[in-house]
Amino acid sequence: MTEHESSSSTAPSPVLYDVTDGVATIRLNRPEAMNSLDIATKELLRDTVQEAAGDPAARCVVLTGSGRAFCTGQDLKEHVQLLQSGSSDELFTTVERHYNPTVTALAEMEKPVIAAVNGVAAGAGASLAFACDVRVVADTAGFNLAFANVALSCDTGSSYTLQRLVGPARALDLLYFPRTVKAEEALELGLASRVVPADELEATVAELAARLAAGPTVALGAIRRSVAYAASHTFAESLALEGEMMTRTGATEDHRAAVAAFVAKEKPVFQGR
Repeated sequence: MTEHESSSSTAPSPVLYDVTDGVATIRLNRPEAMNSLDIATKELLRDTVQEAAGDPAARCVVLTGSGRAFCTGQDLKEHVQLLQSGSSDELFTTVERHYNPTVTALAEMEKPVIAAVNGVAAGAGASLAFACDVRVVADTAGFNLAFANVALSCDTGSSYTLQRLVGPARALDLLYFPRTVKAEEALELGLASRVVPADELEATVAELAARLAAGPTVALGAIRRSVAYAASHTFAESLALEGEMMTRTGATEDHRAAVAAFVAKEKPVFQGR
């Protein structure tokens, strides 16, 4: 088990990282600020997601928050201070320096990613959740595409992911007229994969993550990549990638183990390679 430690003996780290039994948990840890993203948090979150993407011990990744929020996006208190101080470079390079590399690593890592949405996910926080494969949402949580309320465009991949979840027209409606979409409606719209009672969120996510972490990691990563690729490529191009992925996964130890287990009428044990 590994975990980031704070550089200060008193201040907790704004992002925690733990790997146990193949499940890497990335936890935003600014509950007093609704897990909003100041510069220090954005930098550590980016580095942590990239670490999880390349961590061979991590066979499934869970993104969640501490306290009553998942993530409320940009820390507007810091944002105001930067605006007033004239620090425009800090403000308007954050998409390229922080949000884009974070969500790219989250969306493109070749292993399953679960968002455990424990509370409100707003702005970039919602966008981060939408980049995950599965969104397990507490019945007390919700999503808010809050960008227009502060006269900003959408970011962190939501222009891409949101319309693929709910369709272009619904995506524009949610972006033009920001509101909190509560858990049950989020399930109906396709923003949530599953909605569970808040007190069952942790156990539900742990069960799903354990199943994925014990699965054929290379095959799951290939499935993830193939589905993402097919969303923006032709049928013929998608078939070609499927063929590449089938060749790749057919050469894995897990495939050979699965075939041997099938012949022996046993349950396969996957090693993730």
